[in-house]
Amino acid sequence: MKTLDVYKKLNLLREFLFPLNCAACGRTLLNEAEAWIGLCGECAESFPAGREKCCSVCGRPLISEMDVCMNCRKGDGNMYDSMTLLYPYIGREQRILKAYKFGKHRALARFFSEKLLSALTQDRMRGGKVLTEVPWAPVPPRAGKLKTAGWDQVELIAVTLEKLHRVPVLRCLKRLASKTQKELGKSERITNLKGRITCTGGAPEEVIVFDDVFTTGSTMNVCAGALKSAGAKKVHGICLFYS
Repeated sequence: MKTLDVYKKLNLLREFLFPLNCAACGRTLLNEAEAWIGLCGECAESFPAGREKCCSVCGRPLISEMDVCMNCRKGDGNMYDSMTLLYPYIGREQRILKAYKFGKHRALARFFSEKLLSALTQDRMRGGKVLTEVPWAPVPPRAGKLKTAGWDQVELIAVTLEKLHRVPVLRCLKRLASKTQKELGKSERITNLKGRITCTGGAPEEVIVFDDVFTTGSTMNVCAGALKSAGAKKVHGICLFYS
């Protein structure tokens, strides 16, 4: 606990000496609590804790009374068993992710990890077991990213979950060389990663795969397929944003 307190004080000192301000609205961060998560109190509180009624397959909000959205009713099925999606990737939400990935707002990893845990606390698996008791596996970065960029945004969230929240993290997924997914269309995304993500060693019986953005679901499907090929029986997915 003392180590964590010192860490928080150092974080506040860094914000005082090299201010980044609120990643959402640009206001000055006024206290330790705001500097800790990289958002002012007003912006942090504006992110809903609860979630809307969502599709039982892809996790997107529903606009009808059915439990499965139109896209998933027409789809070919998924390798993952459930999906939790938190926020639409538009406006303010888009700004804070860009600030995190490209603007050095690394404190947001603590805000994101808290929101991921909060979302999964609401979602229980059959039998009443809390999902946060299950090992988490981060979606792996593309080959060479750590060498060129120096860091990976999903890995920093993984470290935060592991160190601050004592979440069991398994870095068992590895990505082989492939094109960047964001440059491709839906059909190309599926073929681009096919066979390019593998699970090293055996997989736990149940696992949660997490990522920052959910677009077509192809990355999650490939990760889930790799884990199930390695022995997993259930794979749950969770992403901070969806587009």
